Amino acid sequence: MKRILSLTLAFLLMFTLAIGFTSCGDNSDDNSDDVAATGDWAQIEKDGYFVCGITVYAPMNYFDEEGNLVGFDTEFATAVAEELGVEAKFQVISWPNKYLELNSGAIDLIWNGFTYGMESDGVSRTEYVDFTYSYLENRQCLITKADRLEELNSAEALAGLKAVAEGGSSGEGVANELCGDENNVTTFDSQAKALMELSSGAADFAVIDYQMAKAMVGVGDYTDLAINEAVQPEAEVYAIGARKGSDLTAKINEAIVALSESGKLAELAEKYGLTNDLVTEFGSEAE
Repeated sequence: MKRILSLTLAFLLMFTLAIGFTSCGDNSDDNSDDVAATGDWAQIEKDGYFVCGITVYAPMNYFDEEGNLVGFDTEFATAVAEELGVEAKFQVISWPNKYLELNSGAIDLIWNGFTYGMESDGVSRTEYVDFTYSYLENRQCLITKADRLEELNSAEALAGLKAVAEGGSSGEGVANELCGDENNVTTFDSQAKALMELSSGAADFAVIDYQMAKAMVGVGDYTDLAINEAVQPEAEVYAIGARKGSDLTAKINEAIVALSESGKLAELAEKYGLTNDLVTEFGSEAE
Protein backbone atom coordinates (compact mmCIF):
# COMPACT_ATOMS: atom_id res chain seq x y z
CA MET A 1 0.00 0.00 0.00
CA LYS A 2 2.85 2.37 0.90
CA ARG A 3 4.52 1.53 -2.42
CA ILE A 4 1.36 2.37 -4.35
CA LEU A 5 0.97 5.65 -2.43
CA SER A 6 4.61 6.57 -3.09
CA LEU A 7 4.26 5.91 -6.82
CA THR A 8 1.06 7.95 -6.94
CA LEU A 9 2.71 10.91 -5.21
CA ALA A 10 5.73 10.70 -7.49
CA PHE A 11 3.49 10.71 -10.55
CA LEU A 12 1.57 13.75 -9.30
CA LEU A 13 4.83 15.60 -8.61
CA MET A 14 6.17 14.88 -12.10
CA PHE A 15 2.86 15.95 -13.63
CA THR A 16 2.89 19.23 -11.70
CA LEU A 17 6.48 19.98 -12.73
CA ALA A 18 5.66 19.25 -16.37
CA ILE A 19 2.80 21.72 -16.31
CA GLY A 20 5.06 24.31 -14.67
CA PHE A 21 7.77 23.97 -17.33
CA THR A 22 5.20 24.13 -20.13
CA SER A 23 3.77 27.31 -18.67
CA CYS A 24 7.24 28.88 -18.42
CA GLY A 25 7.95 27.95 -22.02
CA ASP A 26 4.80 29.65 -23.22
CA ASN A 27 5.63 32.90 -21.40
CA SER A 28 9.08 33.08 -22.95
CA ASP A 29 7.67 33.08 -26.46
CA ASP A 30 4.66 35.37 -26.19
CA ASN A 31 6.47 38.71 -25.61
CA SER A 32 4.34 39.15 -22.51
CA ASP A 33 6.12 42.42 -21.65
CA ASP A 34 4.65 44.03 -24.76
CA VAL A 35 1.14 45.44 -24.94
CA ALA A 36 -1.33 43.59 -27.16
CA ALA A 37 -1.87 46.07 -29.98
CA THR A 38 -5.00 44.93 -31.77
CA GLY A 39 -7.44 46.15 -29.09
CA ASP A 40 -5.81 49.52 -28.44
CA TRP A 41 -8.86 51.56 -29.40
CA ALA A 42 -11.22 49.74 -27.01
CA GLN A 43 -8.87 50.43 -24.10
CA ILE A 44 -8.40 54.08 -25.11
CA GLU A 45 -12.15 54.55 -25.44
CA LYS A 46 -12.58 53.03 -21.98
CA ASP A 47 -9.84 55.20 -20.43
CA GLY A 48 -10.96 58.30 -22.27
CA TYR A 49 -7.52 59.30 -23.56
CA PHE A 50 -4.46 58.31 -25.57
CA VAL A 51 -0.85 59.20 -24.72
CA CYS A 52 1.48 60.80 -27.26
CA GLY A 53 5.24 60.34 -26.88
CA ILE A 54 7.02 63.60 -27.70
CA THR A 55 10.28 65.49 -27.44
CA VAL A 56 10.32 69.25 -26.96
CA TYR A 57 11.12 71.45 -29.96
CA ALA A 58 9.43 74.18 -31.94
CA PRO A 59 7.26 74.30 -33.92
CA MET A 60 5.96 70.79 -33.17
CA ASN A 61 5.77 70.45 -29.35
CA TYR A 62 7.21 73.11 -27.07
CA PHE A 63 6.43 75.20 -24.00
CA ASP A 64 5.37 78.84 -24.34
CA GLU A 65 6.40 81.65 -21.98
CA GLU A 66 3.63 80.69 -19.58
CA GLY A 67 4.71 77.06 -19.44
CA ASN A 68 1.88 75.71 -21.60
CA LEU A 69 2.63 72.94 -24.07
CA VAL A 70 1.89 74.26 -27.56
CA GLY A 71 2.91 73.56 -31.15
CA PHE A 72 1.53 72.12 -34.36
CA ASP A 73 1.69 68.48 -33.27
CA THR A 74 0.32 69.36 -29.82
CA GLU A 75 -2.75 71.07 -31.26
CA PHE A 76 -3.07 68.49 -34.04
CA ALA A 77 -3.15 65.61 -31.54
CA THR A 78 -5.64 67.49 -29.37
CA ALA A 79 -7.90 68.06 -32.38
CA VAL A 80 -7.69 64.38 -33.39
CA ALA A 81 -8.61 63.34 -29.85
CA GLU A 82 -11.61 65.68 -29.86
CA GLU A 83 -12.70 64.26 -33.20
CA LEU A 84 -12.58 60.76 -31.68
CA GLY A 85 -14.32 61.77 -28.48
CA VAL A 86 -11.32 61.28 -26.16
CA GLU A 87 -8.49 63.36 -24.70
CA ALA A 88 -4.85 63.66 -25.81
CA LYS A 89 -2.16 63.43 -23.16
CA PHE A 90 1.53 64.03 -23.72
CA GLN A 91 4.61 62.31 -22.33
CA VAL A 92 8.13 63.65 -22.94
CA ILE A 93 10.36 60.70 -23.86
CA SER A 94 13.98 60.03 -24.72
CA TRP A 95 13.89 59.68 -28.51
CA PRO A 96 16.27 56.70 -28.68
CA ASN A 97 13.82 54.82 -26.40
CA LYS A 98 10.71 55.60 -28.45
CA TYR A 99 9.96 52.01 -29.49
CA LEU A 100 10.49 50.71 -25.97
CA GLU A 101 8.09 53.34 -24.64
CA LEU A 102 5.52 52.45 -27.30
CA ASN A 103 5.62 48.68 -26.93
CA SER A 104 5.64 48.79 -23.14
CA GLY A 105 2.37 50.73 -23.17
CA ALA A 106 3.86 53.85 -21.58
CA ILE A 107 2.67 55.74 -24.67
CA ASP A 108 0.12 54.91 -27.37
CA LEU A 109 1.57 56.92 -30.24
CA ILE A 110 4.89 58.40 -31.35
CA TRP A 111 3.71 61.86 -32.36
CA ASN A 112 6.55 64.33 -32.67
CA GLY A 113 7.72 65.17 -36.13
CA PHE A 114 8.25 61.45 -36.68
CA THR A 115 9.57 60.87 -40.18
CA TYR A 116 8.55 57.92 -42.26
CA GLY A 117 11.77 56.34 -43.48
CA MET A 118 14.86 54.65 -42.11
CA GLU A 119 16.46 54.41 -38.70
CA SER A 120 20.11 55.48 -38.46
CA ASP A 121 21.13 51.81 -38.88
CA GLY A 122 19.30 51.57 -42.20
CA VAL A 123 16.31 49.55 -40.90
CA SER A 124 12.94 50.81 -42.12
CA ARG A 125 10.81 52.30 -39.36
CA THR A 126 7.89 50.31 -40.75
CA GLU A 127 9.55 47.31 -39.07
CA TYR A 128 8.85 48.91 -35.69
CA VAL A 129 5.54 50.78 -36.06
CA ASP A 130 2.43 51.11 -38.15
CA PHE A 131 2.31 54.58 -39.68
CA THR A 132 -0.75 56.74 -40.19
CA TYR A 133 -1.22 58.95 -43.23
CA SER A 134 1.55 61.50 -43.59
CA TYR A 135 0.61 65.10 -42.82
CA LEU A 136 3.70 67.33 -43.29
CA GLU A 137 6.71 67.39 -45.58
CA ASN A 138 10.16 67.72 -44.04
CA ARG A 139 13.85 67.09 -44.70
CA GLN A 140 16.99 66.81 -42.64
CA CYS A 141 18.96 70.02 -42.43
CA LEU A 142 22.66 70.85 -42.01
CA ILE A 143 23.42 73.42 -39.28
CA THR A 144 26.80 75.09 -38.78
CA LYS A 145 28.16 78.19 -37.08
CA ALA A 146 27.16 81.21 -39.19
CA ASP A 147 30.79 82.29 -39.55
CA ARG A 148 31.72 78.92 -41.11
CA LEU A 149 29.20 78.89 -43.97
CA GLU A 150 31.81 79.72 -46.62
CA GLU A 151 34.29 77.19 -45.21
CA LEU A 152 31.85 74.27 -44.93
CA ASN A 153 30.41 74.68 -48.38
CA SER A 154 30.28 71.09 -49.67
CA ALA A 155 29.85 67.49 -48.63
CA GLU A 156 33.58 66.98 -49.17
CA ALA A 157 34.36 69.76 -46.68
CA LEU A 158 32.36 67.93 -43.99
CA ALA A 159 34.10 64.57 -44.33
CA GLY A 160 36.02 63.61 -41.21
CA LEU A 161 34.61 66.45 -39.10
CA LYS A 162 32.71 66.12 -35.81
CA ALA A 163 28.93 66.09 -35.95
CA VAL A 164 26.02 65.96 -33.52
CA ALA A 165 22.46 64.68 -33.94
CA GLU A 166 19.54 63.26 -32.02
CA GLY A 167 20.05 59.57 -31.29
CA GLY A 168 17.78 57.26 -33.29
CA SER A 169 16.83 60.04 -35.71
CA SER A 170 17.08 60.34 -39.46
CA GLY A 171 19.58 63.10 -38.78
CA GLU A 172 21.96 60.62 -37.15
CA GLY A 173 22.03 58.56 -40.34
CA VAL A 174 22.73 61.65 -42.48
CA ALA A 175 25.46 62.78 -40.07
CA ASN A 176 27.13 59.34 -40.23
CA GLU A 177 27.11 59.50 -44.02
CA LEU A 178 28.52 63.03 -44.19
CA CYS A 179 31.28 62.38 -41.63
CA GLY A 180 32.23 59.08 -43.19
CA ASP A 181 32.84 57.66 -39.71
CA GLU A 182 30.10 57.08 -37.15
CA ASN A 183 32.70 57.47 -34.39
CA ASN A 184 32.78 61.16 -35.28
CA VAL A 185 29.06 61.53 -34.56
CA THR A 186 27.86 62.23 -31.02
CA THR A 187 24.18 61.68 -30.30
CA PHE A 188 21.84 63.21 -27.74
CA ASP A 189 18.30 62.45 -26.59
CA SER A 190 16.91 65.60 -28.23
CA GLN A 191 17.67 67.83 -31.20
CA ALA A 192 17.80 70.86 -28.89
CA LYS A 193 20.70 69.32 -26.95
CA ALA A 194 22.51 68.60 -30.21
CA LEU A 195 22.19 72.27 -31.18
CA MET A 196 23.49 73.39 -27.79
CA GLU A 197 26.55 71.18 -28.27
CA LEU A 198 27.18 72.72 -31.69
CA SER A 199 26.75 76.23 -30.30
CA SER A 200 29.30 75.47 -27.57
CA GLY A 201 31.91 74.75 -30.25
CA ALA A 202 32.25 71.04 -29.39
CA ALA A 203 31.20 69.98 -32.91
CA ASP A 204 31.52 71.22 -36.48
CA PHE A 205 27.95 70.66 -37.63
CA ALA A 206 24.58 69.28 -36.61
CA VAL A 207 21.86 67.53 -38.59
CA ILE A 208 18.28 68.23 -37.45
CA ASP A 209 14.76 68.49 -38.87
CA TYR A 210 14.22 71.42 -41.24
CA GLN A 211 11.01 72.38 -39.48
CA MET A 212 12.86 72.82 -36.21
CA ALA A 213 15.71 74.66 -37.93
CA LYS A 214 13.31 77.21 -39.44
CA ALA A 215 11.79 77.93 -36.04
CA MET A 216 14.88 77.96 -33.79
CA VAL A 217 18.16 78.47 -35.65
CA GLY A 218 19.44 82.05 -35.68
CA VAL A 219 17.40 83.21 -32.68
CA GLY A 220 17.58 82.98 -28.88
CA ASP A 221 20.26 80.57 -27.70
CA TYR A 222 21.14 79.75 -31.30
CA THR A 223 21.86 83.21 -32.76
CA ASP A 224 25.36 82.10 -33.78
CA LEU A 225 24.04 79.20 -35.87
CA ALA A 226 22.73 79.12 -39.43
CA ILE A 227 21.10 76.73 -41.87
CA ASN A 228 23.81 75.57 -44.26
CA GLU A 229 22.39 74.88 -47.72
CA ALA A 230 25.59 73.27 -48.99
CA VAL A 231 24.04 69.83 -48.45
CA GLN A 232 20.31 69.16 -48.85
CA PRO A 233 19.25 65.59 -48.01
CA GLU A 234 16.19 64.04 -49.66
CA ALA A 235 12.72 65.16 -48.63
CA GLU A 236 10.82 63.23 -45.96
CA VAL A 237 7.31 63.22 -44.54
CA TYR A 238 5.96 63.28 -41.00
CA ALA A 239 3.51 60.60 -39.88
CA ILE A 240 2.29 59.19 -36.56
CA GLY A 241 3.59 55.87 -35.28
CA ALA A 242 1.29 53.33 -33.61
CA ARG A 243 2.03 49.83 -32.30
CA LYS A 244 2.28 47.14 -34.98
CA GLY A 245 -1.14 45.69 -35.67
CA SER A 246 -2.95 48.39 -33.71
CA ASP A 247 -6.52 49.28 -34.61
CA LEU A 248 -5.73 52.82 -33.44
CA THR A 249 -4.00 53.56 -36.76
CA ALA A 250 -7.27 53.43 -38.70
CA LYS A 251 -9.05 55.61 -36.12
CA ILE A 252 -6.33 58.27 -36.35
CA ASN A 253 -6.49 58.17 -40.15
CA GLU A 254 -10.25 58.78 -40.07
CA ALA A 255 -9.72 61.82 -37.87
CA ILE A 256 -6.88 63.18 -40.05
CA VAL A 257 -9.12 63.12 -43.13
CA ALA A 258 -11.99 64.75 -41.23
CA LEU A 259 -9.75 67.54 -39.92
CA SER A 260 -8.31 68.13 -43.38
CA GLU A 261 -11.77 68.35 -44.94
CA SER A 262 -13.00 70.73 -42.24
CA GLY A 263 -10.05 73.07 -42.75
CA LYS A 264 -8.72 72.60 -39.22
CA LEU A 265 -5.36 71.21 -40.39
CA ALA A 266 -4.88 74.14 -42.77
CA GLU A 267 -5.71 76.52 -39.93
CA LEU A 268 -3.06 74.96 -37.68
CA ALA A 269 -0.49 74.92 -40.48
CA GLU A 270 -1.03 78.64 -41.09
CA LYS A 271 -0.74 79.37 -37.36
CA TYR A 272 2.68 77.69 -37.16
CA GLY A 273 4.04 78.76 -40.54
CA LEU A 274 3.75 75.31 -42.15
CA THR A 275 1.21 75.97 -44.91
CA ASN A 276 3.61 75.19 -47.75
CA ASP A 277 4.56 71.86 -46.16
CA LEU A 278 1.07 70.56 -45.39
CA VAL A 279 0.00 67.29 -47.03
CA THR A 280 -3.52 67.66 -48.39
CA GLU A 281 -4.19 64.36 -50.17
CA PHE A 282 -4.55 61.07 -48.30
CA GLY A 283 -5.14 57.48 -49.27
CA SER A 284 -2.31 55.34 -47.99
CA GLU A 285 -0.05 55.29 -44.96
CA ALA A 286 2.77 57.83 -44.98
CA GLU A 287 2.26 58.83 -48.58
